[in-house]
Amino acid sequence: MGQPTPARSDDWWRSAVIYQVYVRSFADGDGDGTGDLAGVRARLPYLAGLGVDALWFNPWYLSPMKDGGYDVADYRTVDPAFGTLAEAEKLIAEARELDIRTIVDIVPNHVSDQHPWFRAALAGGPERELFHFRPGRGASGELPPNDWRSEFGGPAWTRLPDGDWYLHLFAPEQPDLNWAHPAVRQEHEDILRFWFERGVAGVRIDSAALLVKDPRLPDFVEGRDPHPYVDRDELHDVYRGWRAVADEYGGVFVGEVWLPDTERFARYLRPDELHTAFNFSFMTCPWDAARLRTSIEDTLAEHAPIGAPATWVLCNHDVTRTVTRYGRADTGFDFATKAFGTPTDLALGTRRARAAALLSLALPGAVYVYQGEELGLPEADIPLDRIEDPMHARSGGTDPGRDGCRVPLPWTADAPHAGFGGEPWLPQPAGWTSYAADRQARDPGSMLSLYREAIRLRPVLGDGPLTWLPTADGVLAFTRADGGTICVVNLGDAPAALPAHTAPLLASGPLAPGGRLPKDTAVWLRA
Repeated sequence: MGQPTPARSDDWWRSAVIYQVYVRSFADGDGDGTGDLAGVRARLPYLAGLGVDALWFNPWYLSPMKDGGYDVADYRTVDPAFGTLAEAEKLIAEARELDIRTIVDIVPNHVSDQHPWFRAALAGGPERELFHFRPGRGASGELPPNDWRSEFGGPAWTRLPDGDWYLHLFAPEQPDLNWAHPAVRQEHEDILRFWFERGVAGVRIDSAALLVKDPRLPDFVEGRDPHPYVDRDELHDVYRGWRAVADEYGGVFVGEVWLPDTERFARYLRPDELHTAFNFSFMTCPWDAARLRTSIEDTLAEHAPIGAPATWVLCNHDVTRTVTRYGRADTGFDFATKAFGTPTDLALGTRRARAAALLSLALPGAVYVYQGEELGLPEADIPLDRIEDPMHARSGGTDPGRDGCRVPLPWTADAPHAGFGGEPWLPQPAGWTSYAADRQARDPGSMLSLYREAIRLRPVLGDGPLTWLPTADGVLAFTRADGGTICVVNLGDAPAALPAHTAPLLASGPLAPGGRLPKDTAVWLRA
C-alpha cells in the first residue's frame, strides 16, 4: 500500500478520530428546542470520554437556515440560535483544554441571499460582479441563461423582477459567488484568518470542487471536458492561496471533493494544497467484501504518491444513517435512489454497522464519526409537514430529504425529549430513548461502549501501512504497523476461521463456537 509520511507532533490530523457535530441537533443548552454552543460545552466531558481528537462543526454562522446553515449571511457572527462569538471562542478553548481540537465549516461556493453583498447586488450596486448575473435566453429573456440544474433539483437559475437571472447550484436562497473576482478570494482568505486567530485547528471546505465556473457559462454537455463548473483547473490556484494562509497558523484542511476520477481527486492533496479530502467511495460502498476491498485499495493507492492520509467515514449529515442503510437490500448510497418507505432490517443493519465501525477505525488515516453513529441511531421517518430540507421540496416531494439523519440526539432515557433540551426542532421518533447515551454508557455491549473501546485501543494498530492477509471469499483481513494487530471482517454467509493469533482484543459481536467469526462481525486480534 504506500508508506505514509512519518508522523510529527503537529501531524495529529493524519490519524485523528474526528467527531462531526451538527450543532442544531446535538444538545440544547437553553431549552428552546434548538441545539446550541452551550449544549456542546456542557457535553464536552462526554466527547472527551469518547476519546475523539477533534470536533468538526457544521456551520454555526448567522443564517436564515434555508439549508441547515449552509446559506451563510455573515461568517464573522455566530447565529443567535446557537450562541455568540464569545461563546464559540470559549468552546474552542475549553475543548482544547481537553486535548480536543476544533474544525469549522466554510462554504465558499455560495452565500445566503441575505448576505450584505447579495442584497447590495439586488439594489444594483457594483457587488453584482461578485455573483453570476446574466440576461435570459428566448425572445424576451424568459428562459434561463443555460441548462444547468441545481444540486437540489430544478433549474440552477432564478429570475429577478428586473429580468436578469442569477446562478445558484443549490437553493435559490444560495446565490453562487464569482470566484474570478479578486474580492471574493480576498474575503475568504480573511475569513480563514479570522477563525484561525480564534484558535480553530482546521477548516472543512464545503462543495470544494464547485467554486470556479467557465466564464462563458455554456450549456452542460455530457462527457465534455473540462466540466463547466466541476473540478476546473483554476481551483488549484485558489487552494494554494488558502494553504499559504493555513500554514501561517498551522491549520489544516479537509475538502468535500466528490470526484470519480482518482487522479483528479489526488491533485487537491498536493503538498501545497489541501491536507485531506473526504473519501466518499468508501462511505457509499455497499456491504460487500470485494467492493470494500477495492475501495480501500484504490483510496490508499491514490493517496500514497502524495503522502496524504486517507479519510474514512460511514455517514454524515447528508446521507442515510449507517444502521438503516446496511439493513436494506441495497446497502450502498446514492442520492438519486433515496425514496420513502424503503424496507430496513435494523437488527441486521446494526450488526453490520458495529462491524463497519471496527473496520473503519482499523484503517490507516483519519476517521470521521457523525454524531449519533456511536449510539447506533437509525434514520428517522420525519412527518411530511415537519420536513425542512430543501431537497424534499425541490424534488417535488419524492425525495425524503436529509432531515432523517439530523434528528436531535437522545442523551437521558428518563428525561423529557430524551434529555436533548426543549421540544426538538425535528421530532424524535417513538422509542428514541432506547438509544440514550446514559443507558448505553452502563451497557458494556452497547454501540457506545464499542466505539469508546475501539477508539481507546486504536493506537495499538500503529501508524504503518496496511497488509492484506489471505482469507476465504467474503472475508477481509489485514495487519497494520509491525503486524502485531490483525483486523478481520466477515461479510460472507458462514462463520469464518480466524488467522493465527494470541488473543482477541475487541469484537463487534460474540464469536461463534470454536472461536470462529460469525457473518457480519469484525474482530481485532493480537497476532
